[in-house]
Amino acid sequence: MQPSPTSNLQFSHIGLYVTDLPRMAGFYKQALRFTQTDAGDLGTVQLVFLSRDPTEHHQLVLATGRPADMTFNVVNQISFRVPDLATLRGFHDRLLAEGATEMHPVTHGNAVSVYCRDPEGNRLELFMDTPWYCDQPLRESIDLAQTDEAILMQAEAIAKRFPKFMSRAQWQADIACRMQEDQNA
Repeated sequence: MQPSPTSNLQFSHIGLYVTDLPRMAGFYKQALRFTQTDAGDLGTVQLVFLSRDPTEHHQLVLATGRPADMTFNVVNQISFRVPDLATLRGFHDRLLAEGATEMHPVTHGNAVSVYCRDPEGNRLELFMDTPWYCDQPLRESIDLAQTDEAILMQAEAIAKRFPKFMSRAQWQADIACRMQEDQNA
């Protein structure tokens, strides 16, 4: 079977309008260790390009123009994957030190996450995948001061309460089949 011409779509980057470009660029460079790859003006808009991947010119672009009196942010969240709980804890501490607010460590059963707000109120999620899948949405608080083993045991116990609990590998195989069907429809 030939792949669909639309099957090669990959997410690349996100752009955010900001009110204080230097402050926001500094936050992402310090708290999440992004590297500034470029900066400049495009007409009246000032841009800063940031990446953590040398194969991607930018994963995040910050652009001036966000109204200071904006009462609603249409960005629900920006999520970043980390490899393990030690890295998650390290970023948790770094985010707090750099002024992130509304810090919430949680488990979704299929992930352990830290949610917070950047200096302009955008919600960030840093997460580590677990080896399981369970029904979503699911969000329960966890204590990052626990050992890795205790956190993972808690996440698994929570995930097992749901009827669709399975290994991440099984879920990935199942969803790959569904996606193939969708993309060839």
